Amino acid sequence: MKTMSFFTRKCAALLWGAWSLPAFGQAAVGLVGGVARDSASGKPVAEVQVVAHNVDQGTDRATVTDVDGIFTFTNLEPGPYEVAAIKNGFQKSSARVEVAARRTARVDLPLQLAVDLPRTSSVQPLTDREKLLLDRIDRLESRLAAMEAITIGTRPAPVRNAMGTDTLVASIAPAAPVASGGTPETEPSRGPITPQTAPAVTPQNPASPQQAPGKKKPAEPFAFGDWSWLTGNSRTTESPMDTKFFTPEIRADVDYVYDYNHPADHTIGGSSEVFRAGEVQLTQLGVGGDFHWQNVRARLMTQFGMYSTTTPRNDASPAVGGWDLANSYRYVSEAYGGYHFDKLHGINVDAGIFMSYVGLFSYYQFDNWAYQPSYVSSNTPWFFNGVRIQVFPTEKLKIEPWFVNGWQSYGKFNKAPGIGLQILYRPTTWLSILGNQYEGADALGIPGRHRIHTDDSVQIKYYDNPKRLLDKAAMTVTIDAGCEFGQNSGVSCSGGTRAKPSQYFLGFMAYQRFWFHRDLFGVTLGGGAINNPGRYLVLLPPINGATAITGTPYFTENPGDPYRAWDASATFDYMPKQYITWRFEYNHRASNVPYFSGHGGITPPGGVNGSPGTPVPGWKPDLAKREDRLIIAMLVKF
Repeated sequence: MKTMSFFTRKCAALLWGAWSLPAFGQAAVGLVGGVARDSASGKPVAEVQVVAHNVDQGTDRATVTDVDGIFTFTNLEPGPYEVAAIKNGFQKSSARVEVAARRTARVDLPLQLAVDLPRTSSVQPLTDREKLLLDRIDRLESRLAAMEAITIGTRPAPVRNAMGTDTLVASIAPAAPVASGGTPETEPSRGPITPQTAPAVTPQNPASPQQAPGKKKPAEPFAFGDWSWLTGNSRTTESPMDTKFFTPEIRADVDYVYDYNHPADHTIGGSSEVFRAGEVQLTQLGVGGDFHWQNVRARLMTQFGMYSTTTPRNDASPAVGGWDLANSYRYVSEAYGGYHFDKLHGINVDAGIFMSYVGLFSYYQFDNWAYQPSYVSSNTPWFFNGVRIQVFPTEKLKIEPWFVNGWQSYGKFNKAPGIGLQILYRPTTWLSILGNQYEGADALGIPGRHRIHTDDSVQIKYYDNPKRLLDKAAMTVTIDAGCEFGQNSGVSCSGGTRAKPSQYFLGFMAYQRFWFHRDLFGVTLGGGAINNPGRYLVLLPPINGATAITGTPYFTENPGDPYRAWDASATFDYMPKQYITWRFEYNHRASNVPYFSGHGGITPPGGVNGSPGTPVPGWKPDLAKREDRLIIAMLVKF
């Protein structure tokens, strides 16, 4: 370690002198530079992405370390900066640093492997390149010392850091995930909360790593870990178009489905993700993003393509009253405004249309391990209209109550609103526990019927070794249960009588995810099953254009109508960049009653006749008890 300490100390001297010279001649800007190193060996790490985030302005500057692990930022406006280092196979790290005019700030960023592996205590000998660099340092050191003498005031007094080198040290903390518009589980806030718990050692205060006078800011919620491995969370770690006021977001989901039933009308039923067979279809094109200024926040995400028609048709609540709610909202998937309160570890109050989170999987396929989720996710709501309050008592816990119109509702069915509660707990970087609870009276025309529902998931990352071909593995299990009941409701949770048949929902899904070759490839195996006597959450097949409002005589959803189904899937992902996924997936689905589109299709001759609730004389749909299909999709997210 003595040899390496000497080497790193000499590097520091060379770098500090080189950066100090240009800083002396600039009146209104400063510089930041440093080295990214393996925290165990002290070796420089090349090709590390480094982002300098101006905390006051909200702007970002990005660069990449060279072969010696060195990075520099020039012409930075004075102010507080968040400098974060990101590289596959390593945990994120960041430092808080204060940039001053005509001064140079040094930031070393130790990188720790995603999983600590046993290390040998012996230090590896210097490489030929390191020996050459050391020789250059020896020859230039005297010249730098002379130059430094004429740049008085540009170099603060050094502090001994953990590596044994004389550097200006900034406090190190895990980098927070880049806000990408909020994921279904995390919804990170912008600006008001920062991940740091202590200020950086700045040029104005070089020798004191202690907290400056004043109130200490709490850590940002969930900023202590990298959550891109979770299903339902985007795997992107940066926004290339971020500004201090607006973080844009663009999503594209294009797929081709080969259905082995070969429906003649190309129409697929029983899914909230795939809708046409044998065609290239734009499932979703979303344009929007997050607005953030001071403590005010807002989010907008549009939905063009199949989602703008298929999602509203699964919701019966627009049948209540006028103003054509389905058309009013069909091109919007998320739209809300809100305010952030600097209390506890943060409190957000939002109102509008937001994701419901029920069912674990994200509404956006890019964020998920699989394209077609099992019935537990596909048959439960994707969004709510209403108000939510996100309370973060600690950096590991979120408590989120909902006050909403109803279950996946644009409008309220009856007098009582829907209420819900989400609890998200992540005690460590390899575990996420999610619980959603809901209660409401959302049966159209039956005010005495109430619904309760619980949706609970756990995700575990049990293997992480970036040096192996199989570099990561994780699993998830979700269990859903609910029922409808009430006086004069005609149903009961258990019942089973002719007067009050059982009306409940019970299901599960489980997925196993593997990543290969530093997350370049992904493989997911999984599936699930449901039992729903009464079919109150079963997606209605679009027979003759049927919707949740019209119903269809060919597949009734009356209390006592049985429905049991199961499915399995295998998914292969190719992820050459963090912004794109090429997905190939095989699905097998089966049910106890004819439900899926058969070869004859589910559209009458001549097309939809405009009366989906009325039988068509001399015709009936071709429904099958099983369905096998192959999905090829291109998923893009910026």
